[in-house]
Amino acid sequence: MTTETVEQRLGPYVEHLGLQFGQVGPDRVVATWAARGDLLQPHGILHGGVHCAVVESVASVAADRWLGDRGTVVGVSNTTDFYAPVTAANGRLTSTAVPIHRGATQQVWAVETQDAAGNLVARGQVRLQNLR
Repeated sequence: MTTETVEQRLGPYVEHLGLQFGQVGPDRVVATWAARGDLLQPHGILHGGVHCAVVESVASVAADRWLGDRGTVVGVSNTTDFYAPVTAANGRLTSTAVPIHRGATQQVWAVETQDAAGNLVARGQVRLQNLR
């Protein structure tokens, strides 16, 4: 999977989220995106489900890249914590995935999301099953 084809391979939902993958490797994946108006909840802040979807998407790309042609991965658990409200004024967001555990049957990845000022706004952890 090349960085040029990541968004296309993940399909229309990831495209709707606006994820742009800048760094894609087996040890780290970085994606940028924005809190657009259509992703906000009625109080004008980013919907928590969007954070969860971004966390799982970025972790899945990382886990897939690490597993390579040895199989495929599916998410089985996603826990995401929100530390600061995000509005459209926060600018570009950056979500970075790093591995916590990579084993024969499962992987666990941590994903941190920072706003344009470098503030941590959310952190998630995804457990993925390796299917061979």
